[in-house]
Amino acid sequence: MKCSKPWNDPGAPVPLGASTGFLKIGGMIYRQFDEEEVRENEYYQKKEHKVDWEVMMILGVVAGAFVSSALSDDFALKGIPDMWAENFSGGFGLRVTAAVFGGILLGIGARWAGGCTSGHGISGTSLLSPISWAATLCFFIGGIASAYVVHLL
Repeated sequence: MKCSKPWNDPGAPVPLGASTGFLKIGGMIYRQFDEEEVRENEYYQKKEHKVDWEVMMILGVVAGAFVSSALSDDFALKGIPDMWAENFSGGFGLRVTAAVFGGILLGIGARWAGGCTSGHGISGTSLLSPISWAATLCFFIGGIASAYVVHLL
């Protein structure tokens, strides 16, 4: 199927990605506390907050990871991964701070780039979107650079 629209255009074929699912989950949770704010918030008006395939995909990834680790006898609940404790700190506060800061940067980047890594990398590149190819290249460069820095520390 040939697509003349950008990969993230609402009229284009539905892209595969996860960041919109997180937007929907966030809106559903926030709505429990302040429904009027969610209804009036321009950011949350972009997507309907309902359980659909994007939300179920996120839940499926989590469930699939759990099943895989349980079947491989590799499952363990850990507050601090071994590699993190060996290379950085066994402190829970630093780990949570790094995870929250990294998650915020990831969310900002996904919205700024017009999609998340899986949306650009899988859907956008398969539709030959130049912006998706550029974004995916930047994801790889950033990932390799981050791994190199972490390895040096």
